[in-house]
Amino acid sequence: MGSLPLETATSGSAVTIGKFDGVHAGHRAVIDRLKDIAGTQGLTAVVVTFDRHPLALLAPEKCPPFLISAEQKLRLLAETGVDCTLVLEFTRDLASLPPEVFVETVLVNGLHARHVLVGRDFRFGAHGAGDVALLTELGARFGFAVDLIEDVKPDRVRRVSSTWIRELLASGDVRAAGELLGHTPTVRGEVVHGAARGRELGFPTANLSAESEGLIPADGVYAGWLTDGADRYPAAISVGNNPTFDGVAQKQVEAYVLDRELDLYGHVVEVSFVDRIRGMVAFTGIDPLILQMRADVDQIRTLLAGSTRH
Repeated sequence: MGSLPLETATSGSAVTIGKFDGVHAGHRAVIDRLKDIAGTQGLTAVVVTFDRHPLALLAPEKCPPFLISAEQKLRLLAETGVDCTLVLEFTRDLASLPPEVFVETVLVNGLHARHVLVGRDFRFGAHGAGDVALLTELGARFGFAVDLIEDVKPDRVRRVSSTWIRELLASGDVRAAGELLGHTPTVRGEVVHGAARGRELGFPTANLSAESEGLIPADGVYAGWLTDGADRYPAAISVGNNPTFDGVAQKQVEAYVLDRELDLYGHVVEVSFVDRIRGMVAFTGIDPLILQMRADVDQIRTLLAGSTRH
């Protein structure tokens, strides 16, 4: 959770509130405007978000998969340059607060808000009863302005949303997902021991734990990066169940670092997906698989040499 700068109590704040799953281009448009207002008026730029998607508590069966973990979200928000991120624990007590009480408790008494920035579909308070109209009314009562931020529509039709990005990842279109995100889709996890089939085939891979963070894209072979601390390496990434071999049921993320053998066991690494090379295929034997893997690596090496996306 972010700690609020001391100057917030005296200078006041410009605030935006949301789930910020993915910290995508739509979120970044709001944050850019937030920073502009804060900088112009000498306010503290604050993002208010939650430790989980509200549906994870209220209706778990309807809760969509998270694009990123809470830790990934905090890091991405920090990289935008906001002064502070306040993470609210989404409990039943918080969910039951009437809209007016939420505003008075969090925005007025807690953050001394002077400007609040939201999108058209913003809802708050118990049962989502609060909308932009009510927020504007409460702002007039408590002394803060409400700024409505228009949707970002790259194709002039559909707004950037976490739902759209999930759809793209589910189809394997990580390049388009990255364009909407404004950063490369990434999963984070500990490198664990696998079946060592990659090593036997001449392509030793770093296998991510099943408890990795971030939404894994569709099965297939991808060009991307493996980041270990401050070091980043080009990688060929396999997502899937290795259909050439029997007995592999669990979805796996395996990254082969190009032209370098590293001992990464026990390291927590990030695997980023730049582009999809092909779908997952069941080969008739080991030799055709090795030939295809060599071709994949050559293609990935060329693709990443011209990649500017991180």
